[in-house]
Amino acid sequence: MSSTTDETGGGRPQKTGGKDHKKPTAEALRGAIQLGIGYTVGNLTSKPDRDVLMQDFYVVESVFLPSEGSNLTPAHHYPDFRFKNYAPLAFRYFRELFGIKPDDYLYSICKEPLIELSNPGASSSWFYLTSDDEFIIKTVQNKEAEFLQKLLPGYYMNLNQNPRTLLPKFYGLYCIQCGGVNIRLVVMNNILPRSLKMHYKYDLKGSTYKRRASRKERGKSSPTFKDLDFQEMHEGLYFDADTYSALMKTLQRDCRVLESFKIMDYSLLLGIHVLDRKMRGRGGRGDSKRQGGQKVLYSTARESIQGDGKAAEPLADADDDTMGGIPAKHKEEKLLIFLGIIDILQSYRFIKKVEHSWKALVHDGDTVSVHRPNFYADRFLKFMGGTVFKKIHPLRGASSRRKKSSIQCRSASQEVLSTVNEESQEERRALSLEKLENIDDTDKPSPQKPDVIPSSTRLDPAVSVATLSSASSLDDVKTELQTENRTSSSTLALEDGIPPLPSTPESGLDVYL
Repeated sequence: MSSTTDETGGGRPQKTGGKDHKKPTAEALRGAIQLGIGYTVGNLTSKPDRDVLMQDFYVVESVFLPSEGSNLTPAHHYPDFRFKNYAPLAFRYFRELFGIKPDDYLYSICKEPLIELSNPGASSSWFYLTSDDEFIIKTVQNKEAEFLQKLLPGYYMNLNQNPRTLLPKFYGLYCIQCGGVNIRLVVMNNILPRSLKMHYKYDLKGSTYKRRASRKERGKSSPTFKDLDFQEMHEGLYFDADTYSALMKTLQRDCRVLESFKIMDYSLLLGIHVLDRKMRGRGGRGDSKRQGGQKVLYSTARESIQGDGKAAEPLADADDDTMGGIPAKHKEEKLLIFLGIIDILQSYRFIKKVEHSWKALVHDGDTVSVHRPNFYADRFLKFMGGTVFKKIHPLRGASSRRKKSSIQCRSASQEVLSTVNEESQEERRALSLEKLENIDDTDKPSPQKPDVIPSSTRLDPAVSVATLSSASSLDDVKTELQTENRTSSSTLALEDGIPPLPSTPESGLDVYL
């Protein structure tokens, strides 16, 4: 009854040949996904909780669900199909680690019809979104499913050490065999909420070779741009210092984990919501569920970044306004950033080595996306930390420096002014003393050039008084001498009509001819 054929490309089912099989429709595929997950997860609740063992990572449970039903399975109106559940106990532990209860998990996936999303990537995978925006269901290739199975033990160890991560959070791995085709599915966390419109979406690898959105992609209503488009459309997204440090620390840790598993060719899915535009999203039915129902731990962008402080803590109104987005700025615009690492199920196997060698012959080997895991991680981090994400330098230090310099300038100015005032006062004192000395020298008679003093009987008493009196100042003497000289000269000139003659220095008396 069951078929075990493999698909040859992507998640798109392929016919096996031989017997004519009826290909399942998109509606039948969505119904089979919901019915199969509902049945297997529901039965898992009857199994007791216990520690995860190494063999649990390689267990595969299979159940056949005919359309008419059976003693164990319900009847349905879809074609007969077989449903496989990979590592059910391990994935149950992962869901519990993120706070997802079985009832909430089934409610999100099975309650409402799944929403089909367009695929912007080069792969042929199909994407389905739950109505509450919590989970993404993606079809994967057979090699990717096998690689995830091998990755599970290391993935388990990494999540135990660091649940705050931007790596994909896997909640289940399943396979549907229907109509002669195998469709493998992985359930992951949803990065971009529908309730907020993403004004810009980017798929970034840190590469420049053919990393530009096609004309067909640009023509879509919500296109996904690439690395070269980001460099042309944005000059970088600016975060505060704590958020930038937390974000880059998380990216560095995640890239080292991927490098240890020899994983490369992964991308950073980046969604940008411009707050100033006030444009709400397309969703609606899942909004009430998201507010009133389960809260998946570390599911939002802000919760996922590493940090021991406020940078990693969600806001109180994160579900209502920010939906867990990380605040950022671009020029004068306020933004909410949603991001996560995607497409990690690409191992650096032989086919990738051949692909890189061929591209390196035609183009610069360092610019192509396919590269060695260690080089890919370093280039990825350099591009994210230098081109995409940037740190806002705090203005507090600059303002304090400006205040300090202004205070120093004012102090220097005051010192200069006080120095100038002191110098000017000293200069004024010196000038005053110099004038007084000049006056004193002028009033004293000189032996070479005797002073011409008007003859007056009142001159000698005034001079003697000024000389003998210690209480009189030089200014008073000068004033009295000038007054007596003017009075004596004017009196003699009016009475006698004879000009005064110089006095003899030895006698100090007036001599007339």
